[in-house]
Amino acid sequence: MAKLGIDKDFLKDFGKLERSVQDRVTEVFTKFEHATHAGLHLEKLRNARDDRFRTIRIDLFWRGVVLAPDSGDTFTLLKVLPHDEAIAWAERRRASVNAATGRIEIRDVAAIDATLPELRRHTGTATTLLFEDVRDADLTGLGVDEQTLAFARALTHVSQLEAAQAFLPHNQWQALYGLAAGFTPEQVWAELGAAPAREPYDTEDLSAAVERTPEQVVLVDGPRELMEVFRHPFALWRIYLHPTQYQVANATFSGPARITGGPGTGKTVVALHRAHHLAGSGAGQVLLTTFTSTLSTSLEAGLRLLADSPAILDRIEVRHVDQLSYQVFAERHGRPAILRDKEEKEIWRRIVKRLDAPFTETFLAEEWRHVVLAQRVTNAAEYLAAKREGRGRGLGTRQRAQLWQVIWEFEEELKRRRYWTHETICAEATRLLDERADKPYRHVIVDEAQDLHPVQWRFLRAAVAQGPDDMFIAGDTHQRIYSSRVSLREVGVNVAGRSSRLTVNYRTTAEILAWSLGMLRGEAIDDMDGGLDTVAGYRSQVHGFPPELHGFRTQKEELDALARKVGEWRDMGVAPEEIGIAARSNVLADSAVTVLNQAGIPARSLAKAGGPEDVVRAGTMHRMKGLEFRCVAVIGVGEHAVPSSSAVTPSEEDAVTHTQDLQRERCLLFVACTRARERLHVSWHGNPSPFLDGSIE
Repeated sequence: MAKLGIDKDFLKDFGKLERSVQDRVTEVFTKFEHATHAGLHLEKLRNARDDRFRTIRIDLFWRGVVLAPDSGDTFTLLKVLPHDEAIAWAERRRASVNAATGRIEIRDVAAIDATLPELRRHTGTATTLLFEDVRDADLTGLGVDEQTLAFARALTHVSQLEAAQAFLPHNQWQALYGLAAGFTPEQVWAELGAAPAREPYDTEDLSAAVERTPEQVVLVDGPRELMEVFRHPFALWRIYLHPTQYQVANATFSGPARITGGPGTGKTVVALHRAHHLAGSGAGQVLLTTFTSTLSTSLEAGLRLLADSPAILDRIEVRHVDQLSYQVFAERHGRPAILRDKEEKEIWRRIVKRLDAPFTETFLAEEWRHVVLAQRVTNAAEYLAAKREGRGRGLGTRQRAQLWQVIWEFEEELKRRRYWTHETICAEATRLLDERADKPYRHVIVDEAQDLHPVQWRFLRAAVAQGPDDMFIAGDTHQRIYSSRVSLREVGVNVAGRSSRLTVNYRTTAEILAWSLGMLRGEAIDDMDGGLDTVAGYRSQVHGFPPELHGFRTQKEELDALARKVGEWRDMGVAPEEIGIAARSNVLADSAVTVLNQAGIPARSLAKAGGPEDVVRAGTMHRMKGLEFRCVAVIGVGEHAVPSSSAVTPSEEDAVTHTQDLQRERCLLFVACTRARERLHVSWHGNPSPFLDGSIE
């Protein structure tokens, strides 16, 4: 029986087809395995450069392009296009097997043949060639074949190589791009996520090559799996793994391991595959966790797409950290009474007044959370010895004693009134887990790790026994949007020698990424392990339009312009659910929803659960974390909103915390902007945010 593979790039295109065409594609290929087995429907091309390309009729106007092997039974759906375009697309291209990696490749032979003579005309007058210092043996050793080698030898500038990305074989282009960036052949192999083959691959066996290329082709087993692929094309496209990601997701580690990387580099995808891999490797529960319910819901949806059996799903529990700590707490103590923010401030204020202490309630709350709770301080002696890096305001021994008295009275009042906070619930749940010899989980995987508080880290450490593959951590401190800071070693999570970094952005265009990274350059951002992180090396290989920045006199003018911009995107064929609106406040996000609905554009708030999915979604920058859209509008980026004054400690109160708060607000804007895949619209009314300095012409 024939197997059908679906090319990743087709999935991106499938989501843009009209619903009637999608339905017809689904109908045709649901019957494909039987039709192909009977030798029906697939038609050869008269002028094909590769006679293994076939077309299949979708309807009178649309045709599919399928790669049919000489031997074997694995067919690959590459494109669905209007009739003449499908024929032209297939006639221009040739399939091959990369001799070094064994992976399937598609190249536009016509484009290479048309471009090469022009390049050679310029080669004679060039002072240097792009690869003049690279030996042929190194190029062929990296899988560069004869045709691509001839093309590479005619290149004089990296811009020519970038322009050729659309028609050169993908793996070979990646190898050339790495060499052009100054990488050694060994470093290029690391970037490719592969190693030189011990034995040569059969370059004529397309079926075997397709099966060796899971990062590009998904093989479906029967109509049910095929229907699921077509039902969620965009979501499924996101869970493909690049070979470098695959290596990390399926590796064996002697203890906790970590993967870092900028936005769009695939950390969450790796975390999902890691959970799937570990769940399939033995008995016992795997915890996949993060810090908010919105993100845990997104993880669960991705896992359902990835998991290929109910047994695997049953072994993976997806919960956010607070939800899990509440459960452990409630099993022993029942439902806790949660201290509200307003009540907490009032308690601090009352104690400060009674003791005549020279501290604000904001400073005290931060000191309690980020020193006392973070370091498990329980008495005055421990507090006097506690580290206060990052707290900014220096305290002498007398001041510390006075401050501890305030904190002690605060904690005593919580005990008397039986009040709990999210942090103290988590701390108590940790104590309960520490008492247990049997741990609830065999493995723990943490996504968006940069925003967890030290008490949450200790809780997760207590939830799994120490040993091989016990914890796997994915995060990026450049995307920290809350005030928590942690040293993993100090909470019992040692990732030394087991940390890797992803650098290639698979989501955002190079133009949007470069502009967004510009907001963070020069910022000293910690790496959660005693050092500093860097944005150096992050890149995207996809080019598109630069961000659009617009200022307006009033909020009404800005929102009216937003409605027009969203209308333009929809006219371009962008579906409503592929458009996201980010604002610093719920009020502005809700105003955007109102204006869009009034303009006849269906929209809803991310803060509201349920409701239709095929609508524009708007929410705060915090709620945008972990999401992605084809087009994003970040609105209200004005001087009085970003940074938000309510989120920034006054410099006269604590200069270091003031600087950290500003950095966090800058990172929040960075996160919002990097949710965009193709188009980014940034706007404000009045004067722009200081974070946009240098971005506005």
